Amino acid sequence: MTSLSEIMNYNQAFVEEKKYEEFATTKFPNKRIVILTCMDTRLIELLPKAMNLKNGDAKIIKSAGAIITHPFGGLMRSILVAVYELQADEVYVVGHHDCGMSSIDTDRILGSMVDRGINPEMFKTLKYSGIDMEAWLHGFSDVTESVKKSVDAIKNHPLIPTDVNVHGLVIDPSNGKLDVIENGYETAESV
Repeated sequence: MTSLSEIMNYNQAFVEEKKYEEFATTKFPNKRIVILTCMDTRLIELLPKAMNLKNGDAKIIKSAGAIITHPFGGLMRSILVAVYELQADEVYVVGHHDCGMSSIDTDRILGSMVDRGINPEMFKTLKYSGIDMEAWLHGFSDVTESVKKSVDAIKNHPLIPTDVNVHGLVIDPSNGKLDVIENGYETAESV
């Protein structure tokens, strides 16, 4: 059985048995927060539990490493929509220890692309178009610094209002312990 078949079979029973009812909520985050975090599988249930969140409490945006790579990319667009359309007034950037983006080997990824059928000439075309694959795929060496960088990118974005508090945290994926890297309330008070 394929994973799609498995998912669709389960989904049919899920809907028929009305298991969705326990998750009913609105599109507006109850706690008025938006979280940018990593797509790491260990955080799917752990992060909301560690932050005392239930379904409907927060907008959660996930990406590799919780890294803002472009000030006008999809991640920032999602944060801005959460703030201006969905009533979020706080942003949390939550990185984690033992993140795959801290040990990413761009040469290995490029090699895997070639092994899976991507023509190596494509990299030259992309480079000619201004896309540096090494820089684009690059991760980070220190999760604390990476979180600070993403917090700074959000906090100083020209379209983020000054009354939005931006916090930075790091979670331990083995036990859920959160460490505050940047307290957005303290930053707001010093302005």
